[in-house]
Amino acid sequence: MTKKKYLAVVTGATRGIGYAIAERLLTDGLDVITTGTTKNGTHPAGSIYQQVDFLDDHSTDAFISFLKKQPIDILVNNAGINKINKFTEIKTEDFDQILKVNLKTPFLLCQAVLPYMQANKWGRIINITSIFGKITKKYRASYSSSKFGLDGMTAALAAEVAEFGILANCVGPGFIDTDLTRMILKQDEIGALQNEVPIKRLGKENEIASFVSWLVSQENTYLTGQNLIIDGGFSRV
Repeated sequence: MTKKKYLAVVTGATRGIGYAIAERLLTDGLDVITTGTTKNGTHPAGSIYQQVDFLDDHSTDAFISFLKKQPIDILVNNAGINKINKFTEIKTEDFDQILKVNLKTPFLLCQAVLPYMQANKWGRIINITSIFGKITKKYRASYSSSKFGLDGMTAALAAEVAEFGILANCVGPGFIDTDLTRMILKQDEIGALQNEVPIKRLGKENEIASFVSWLVSQENTYLTGQNLIIDGGFSRV
């Protein structure tokens, strides 16, 4: 829990992990700006919703201009896209789009909020990576490139801004039980996946949100520059 009213931004917060994070931060007493790609996207009640398409330069630029005028204390870069293809079949435009949303956009948003954080001598930045930013598998070349890159960017950023009281970390979810997961995978596929996880279940959205809540709070005063994997032990066996 924080001791004063902070303003947070959570991108990609219309469903899944992003929604859960935004909802938790609101419960913690923060003011929260959320984003989604549709005009009237679902978002946690009480959040300030902004329509943004990070594949569109004009939309992104407008959002950056908006952020620069706000006293942003906490940034959670959660928005992301993924396309699964064989390495030799990846289209250049698809590769560019994945890196644009998953890596370039977090870079630009970090740049937008840092001046206020540096002047205020306090800030928290969370970049949502993935288990595939720590390990990988077939057909994930584009996605893993973006998430491994986000980890490296965050580590370098953390080293640079620590003197200003700003902590920057990555959080890498493993296999999480979301509506999207259940849309993509059949029940038997989910069961097989759960059996590969040492804890024998998928993670929960609120488990990611609870950890992010602590990372961005005043209780976290020393943890920075890390890519923290929350996967029930999957990547360690």
